[in-house]
Amino acid sequence: MPAGMMIPARNTASSMIGRNGNVGIFGSPASLVLGQELQGIEMGENEYGRMRETEEFESGTKSSSENHEVGSGDDQLNNQRPNKKKRYHRHTQHQIQQMEAFFKECPHPDDKQRKELSRELNLEPLQVKFWFQNKRTQMKTHHERHENTQLRTENEKLRADNMRYREALSNATCPNCGGPTAIGEMSFDEHHLRLENARLREEIDRISAIAAKYVGKPVSNYPLLSTPIPSRPLEIGMGSYGGHDLGLGPGGGDMFGAADLLRTISAPSEADKPVIIELAVAAMEELVRMAQMGEPLWMTGVDGSTNELNEEEYVRSFPRGIGPKPSGFSCEASRATAVVIMNHISLVEMLMDVNQWSTIFTGIVSRAMTLEVLSTGVAGNYNGALQVMTSELQVPSPLVPTRESYFVRYCKQHGEGTWAVVDVSLDNLRPAPALRCRRRPSGCLIQEMPNGYSKVTWVEHVEVDDRGVHSLYNQLVSSGHAFGAKRWIATLDRQCERLASAMATSIIPNGDAGGRKSMLKLAERMVMSFCGGVSASTTHTWTTLSGTGADDVRVMTRKSVDDPGRPSGIVLSAATSFWLPLPPNRVFHFLRDENSRNEWDILSNGGVVQEMAHIANGRDTGNCVSLLRVNSANSSQSNMLILQESSTDQTASFVIYAPVDIVSINVVLNGGDPDYVALLPSGFAILPDGSTASSGGANGAGEHGSGGSLLTVAFQILVDSVPTAKLSLGSVATVNNLIACTVERIKASLSCDNP
Repeated sequence: MPAGMMIPARNTASSMIGRNGNVGIFGSPASLVLGQELQGIEMGENEYGRMRETEEFESGTKSSSENHEVGSGDDQLNNQRPNKKKRYHRHTQHQIQQMEAFFKECPHPDDKQRKELSRELNLEPLQVKFWFQNKRTQMKTHHERHENTQLRTENEKLRADNMRYREALSNATCPNCGGPTAIGEMSFDEHHLRLENARLREEIDRISAIAAKYVGKPVSNYPLLSTPIPSRPLEIGMGSYGGHDLGLGPGGGDMFGAADLLRTISAPSEADKPVIIELAVAAMEELVRMAQMGEPLWMTGVDGSTNELNEEEYVRSFPRGIGPKPSGFSCEASRATAVVIMNHISLVEMLMDVNQWSTIFTGIVSRAMTLEVLSTGVAGNYNGALQVMTSELQVPSPLVPTRESYFVRYCKQHGEGTWAVVDVSLDNLRPAPALRCRRRPSGCLIQEMPNGYSKVTWVEHVEVDDRGVHSLYNQLVSSGHAFGAKRWIATLDRQCERLASAMATSIIPNGDAGGRKSMLKLAERMVMSFCGGVSASTTHTWTTLSGTGADDVRVMTRKSVDDPGRPSGIVLSAATSFWLPLPPNRVFHFLRDENSRNEWDILSNGGVVQEMAHIANGRDTGNCVSLLRVNSANSSQSNMLILQESSTDQTASFVIYAPVDIVSINVVLNGGDPDYVALLPSGFAILPDGSTASSGGANGAGEHGSGGSLLTVAFQILVDSVPTAKLSLGSVATVNNLIACTVERIKASLSCDNP
């Protein structure tokens, strides 16, 4: 034996079970496990695995003293020779098939399963264990080979594409001189300009997709921002009246001035997302505390029913936040509580769905959009959901500018049956040049109540520049009643009653539940269309025609094309707002009563109005949907009915109506689809004037007080059924006279009725 050579003690050909329970082989350390990956060694299952299984089983029968005996080198060599002649046991085909089938169902059997399988196959549990270990190793190796093959193929494909692109670039020609060009010849500035051009094109495509949702057709038909728009003479007979541009020049009247707003809308960057999450968590904590704290943070208002924020105490309690109040901004903060007829889970789902949220609060939310969902929540619900959104809030009058917000909405569950949803502005991340509204943590705390009810505490806290508000609405807006928590909670309470009534038993004469549901759906679309077209939204271009001060009549034109829910052609909208020395409740019941309709409705021609159908959708008798027939001597109106919805709460009242033909309404009453019934809604929005007296009363509408009302009258008239036709001066004058005469009739009738 050469000097320095060492023979391992008792190194048999069989495997050896170490003291720690691991299996060693051929003198290797006991920590080497048979099931581990073997790098660089490839052995078949029937040679390698079965040999080791048999060796382990036979070596396991030997005594520990024999396994650890130390002898001379010759003795060890003599002892190894007989072991090399061992006959290895091979698994039968049946055993392999059974273990293969079991492997497909469970690749990692536990001890109990291995023992049961060993009894069935007449094998030792260790043999079964090692077979599964080897099988898993074999499968893993197979998958790695397959992945390597795929990656190699993909790499070759990319290499071929790279070569093809290089060849194409080498043969490229200059668009200016026609000579050859190459990337190396491109200047640094030109390279950056090309990158900027590609980024701007992506931005245009993204904005076009967003704008298409509002316009109803691709924005590619419009000139690009970089393309100069040629000047054109204004056609007097088409787009102006009394020297005022109505926005219906060639190709006009489609975008409604939305381009400036859409250019500023974008999803947050990756760098902003951690900041957004941190801001949302802090806002949630602040909202919950503000919903639960009392004095001195919240002081009782003058009317005794509202809470007013102590700003000094707020700064002490919440030093963190979105920064100091901008210069020239005023603070509006309010809190209100109500018990609504909707379970807490449905409320959370409604608030986190931008479409449902816009529909429920249609009188407040004119437009809303989700820009990006950062988190959908966990455990199959909205707990932890995080959304970046933009919205436009309104007062139903063209005299009050809308409030645009860019914010994050965060939903979180606080214990069993308690949820909170908070909004907070993100304007600090991406300041807008014309910021007029900033939302501090605002939202609601929802608590589960028995019998499907929920207790909702609403907190509204904003900083806003109200210098654009007309003097007629200054008191209402500054008091917080126009956009405050009381208006949100009152609207939510009324809409929850409306949804509950939609599931009640039908009370339509000769109708059924399907007809009731279709009629309520049609009325809902009518209300949304009216509210979306009466405010001073950035998507509208109002033009003042006549009148003095607040009595100015404002008109707006738009084209209706390929909209099954609206008549095709040119639609002229006219609206005006004025003050009445009567409480809102008195004005509301006068306008909704079919018996007094002929006193103000010029189009009814003095005919008797009869209610054909009635659906109550709230506790107040004024909350209902009605189908009216005008018994007029004019035969041309004999086949027309009027669909009307009236609704009232503590902060606002609406009377909205639209003419419908008998054939269409019969389809709806029989449960047909109401989306294809063409509507042009008109109506009234009645608000308190913001004085203390008009905010009191049993219903909060000042029925017995001395406060006045702010009434907005809005009409929509189809002036031409051809969308490409010219708008005549006579049509504008007719609508102007119509709304002016209606206002005079209302004033005359209510002044006689006023004690």
